[in-house]
Amino acid sequence: MAEGKTAMMRQPNDARIAGSAVATVASAEFASRLTLRARPDAVAPLSKALGVKLPEKPKTSARSRNGMRTALWLGPDEWLVIDDSGADLMAACAKVKQLHATVDVSHRNVALVVSGKGAETALKAGCPQNLSLELFPVGACSRTMLGKVEVVIVRTAEDAFRIEHWRSFSDYVFGFLEEAARDAALD
Repeated sequence: MAEGKTAMMRQPNDARIAGSAVATVASAEFASRLTLRARPDAVAPLSKALGVKLPEKPKTSARSRNGMRTALWLGPDEWLVIDDSGADLMAACAKVKQLHATVDVSHRNVALVVSGKGAETALKAGCPQNLSLELFPVGACSRTMLGKVEVVIVRTAEDAFRIEHWRSFSDYVFGFLEEAARDAALD
């Protein structure tokens, strides 16, 4: 009898690192992701089930105590939940009785990390949003555009951003940010 094999999803930009002395672009590790829509009465039970408080303020995010799970506010009733350990987020939400909608987007989305003192400058090359530390502090997140692609940006540190985007745009986004990171060194 043949042994069962488990297929592992390969990140499109696995082990790719690019950039310059001031900004680096690197593929983020695989994470499980969930888009979540819920009414106000479901927010507390979902937060408890997920182990992270779903933020209710625009452009904010929240992290779990162990730092492995992040919830990003995308709209008045919409969140993106990212778990770096690969945990089954759907199973956690299935226990909640209040009306909500969840979709596992773990294989649709991928992420890049842009870091370094020129990270903000690199992102400015294609993002119309003001990402200055004053207006977009650590923990801030937003659905916006980068070049021709819709992305979700979250500032993870003063000099680092996570760029969530659809897998099908990964070559475009990586190439765009690679060039922008090189250009940031010219400023």
